[in-house]
Amino acid sequence: MRLPLTTLEVFTAIANHGSLRAAAQALGTKPSTVSHQLKNLEDRIGTALFIRTTRSINLTEAGRALLRGTSPAFEQIAEAVESARTTGHAARGSLKLALPEYAYDLVVARVLPSFRSAYPEINVELSLTDAFEDIREAGLHAGIRLGDLIAQDMIAIRLTKPLRLAVLGSPAYFEKAGVPRVPADLLAHECIRYRFHSSGAFAPWEVEQPEGLSQVAVKGSLVVNSLSVAVDAARRGEGLIYLLHDYVAEDVRHGSLVPALTEFMPHVPGLFLYFPRAYREMVPLRLFVDHMRQHGGN
Repeated sequence: MRLPLTTLEVFTAIANHGSLRAAAQALGTKPSTVSHQLKNLEDRIGTALFIRTTRSINLTEAGRALLRGTSPAFEQIAEAVESARTTGHAARGSLKLALPEYAYDLVVARVLPSFRSAYPEINVELSLTDAFEDIREAGLHAGIRLGDLIAQDMIAIRLTKPLRLAVLGSPAYFEKAGVPRVPADLLAHECIRYRFHSSGAFAPWEVEQPEGLSQVAVKGSLVVNSLSVAVDAARRGEGLIYLLHDYVAEDVRHGSLVPALTEFMPHVPGLFLYFPRAYREMVPLRLFVDHMRQHGGN
């Protein structure tokens, strides 16, 4: 038997408050409405739920049996409603982000420890992916991407300045193979290529020419799907890599990697944090954005 939830709510209110009038006040309705709902419920069940006198109202055996089942259910419903009301509106809960590996290294790694220390009740989940997935369908709250790869219906917040791409190799590699002087020279070099996890395609090597951007169809015997592995192989002299200059800025400063073809290297719009408009008031996300702005250093 399926009963209307409002009818069971009326029954529970009468049992908890001890009278029809008190139940009506708690529910914000009229005593006559409460009485009518109770009569309908007793008619549907086929038995009396209360013994009523001029001075009191008491549960029958059937009423006590029903109350044992409804009270926990309504307590769970109340807890669920409160959880829904507070989720995303307090400095606790979950924050799920999608981002590529380089975005973690460039903008998230240095601020994540201080953010977690400041907000220990926020659970952070990072999904490291190069896929351009729909974060809403994936059950995520926000993502970090290059600015030209973000859907127009998202709110986007800049995290970095525009970033320059770079071709780099180790001093040992350049000593052995020579330094490319023009983009076409890359065709004669061992290039470490990156294959996207999601699409299986190779990341393009783009260069700035007088006529605009163009791609160089580089070749190489080493293919990876991890930037850190590509960088490590380049440090060891196994070939050239093509990625964001900021990602290997420390290597350049220390001399373990040396840029080439710098005058041909294009810029990309920079990294942005993006999220659906529906999440703009979500407190864990807003706190993360504020923390990135204060401590990101960009």
